[in-house]
Amino acid sequence: MTTTKDINAVYFVGAGGIGMSAIARYFLHKGLVVAGYDKTPSALTHKLEEEGMLLHYDDDPQLIPEGCRDKESTLVVYTPAIPDDHAEMAFFHERGFRMEKRAQVLGTLTRSHKGLCVAGTHGKTTTSSMCAHIMHQSHIDCNAFLGGITKNYGTNYIVSDSNFVVIEADEYDRSFHWLRPWATVITATDPDHLDIYGTKEAYLDSFRHYTTLIQPGGALVLHTGLEMTAETGDDVTTYTYSRDEGDFHATNIVIENGEITFDLVSPLGNIDGITLGHPVPVNIENAVAAMALAQISGCKPEEVREGIRTFKGVERRFDYKLKDERHVLISDYAHHPMEIDQSAKSIIELFKGRKVTAIFQPHLYTRTRDFHQEFAKSLSQFHEVVLCDIYPAREEPIPGVTSKLIYDELAPGVEKAMIRKEEALDYVRSRDFDVLIVLGAGDLDNLTGEMAEILKGK
Repeated sequence: MTTTKDINAVYFVGAGGIGMSAIARYFLHKGLVVAGYDKTPSALTHKLEEEGMLLHYDDDPQLIPEGCRDKESTLVVYTPAIPDDHAEMAFFHERGFRMEKRAQVLGTLTRSHKGLCVAGTHGKTTTSSMCAHIMHQSHIDCNAFLGGITKNYGTNYIVSDSNFVVIEADEYDRSFHWLRPWATVITATDPDHLDIYGTKEAYLDSFRHYTTLIQPGGALVLHTGLEMTAETGDDVTTYTYSRDEGDFHATNIVIENGEITFDLVSPLGNIDGITLGHPVPVNIENAVAAMALAQISGCKPEEVREGIRTFKGVERRFDYKLKDERHVLISDYAHHPMEIDQSAKSIIELFKGRKVTAIFQPHLYTRTRDFHQEFAKSLSQFHEVVLCDIYPAREEPIPGVTSKLIYDELAPGVEKAMIRKEEALDYVRSRDFDVLIVLGAGDLDNLTGEMAEILKGK
């Protein structure tokens, strides 16, 4: 990455993405001119504008600010989701600007700091956010670039003078291959992004290659039972973890009265009396991984315990929108079959004996095509399943690929319905719900505030 010594401005193509916005905040903190384009205004882009970023929402090179038009002093950061025919990308390409993917920028930071990276198909955002919170409130502190808005800080970016940086390591487009972790967790390797990788074997091999990038003297913390093969240097220490077994694991787990407590078993020193600040069963395992990284980095037992106790969660990760005596409404970003499986198990364990309804908006045509049977199996754990149309994100429709592929595979006995997103609020008005969870990485979450108000009025 070009250093800030020889650039005056940074321009982001696809500025409103959660990962891109964290890097934008880094450069704003450095005092540079920061500008960019995004397709759609959002709460996040409006916040960036309030913080000093110059943003526009039309793909028009004429809207690029004057301060970002000098190729010698401007760095262009882009997301791989931007299409090839994007006019502003063409503008920068044709004029020879320095252009880097967001992952390249993060990779440079892992070369100048001790990178604590969290990779895996799912669990990355919560685990990295937990780790960042433990580290930030400890005597060590950290910087952090996260994939979600933490409720402790109201942002996806933490800045400090610490030599540690916590990074969510994204496997999409092989982005994590730019990183050089000092210590890393791999949470899961259930195949995903087959539009990029093509095969399960190629997906697993990308994680193998990622483990070759760990710095000498570093550490790898692998979830037990993964299919992947690690290939680290001889001077990298490898540990295992999970909820119930491995070098790091939880014991004496108690889940009752809306609280979760347990003890940590660790080769670096057991820690007793841990209370989950965001008490969701799946977070036991996420916390074990986060605490492993924190211990490896030198956090004290009391700092680890306090960090987990005070962690408030991440927006859209098992995010309570309403919780009263009559109704529960949760928003969860789960968009892969294994993520939905974990959400289902957690919510059913937390609300035993209550009817749980899931409204799911599938994310991507390719993912729906490749995993519709697996989606159906995970969703069939709920008592009722409501399917919305597929959220396309970066993709064009694929003939024959709709939510009905999942609908038709749901288990017998599961109450089910199909609706358009535009019908979601009316559907909530017309029915009575006990526990309702909205699932997916699309834009259905934007309606959860109104859904909460509807449920309050029932």
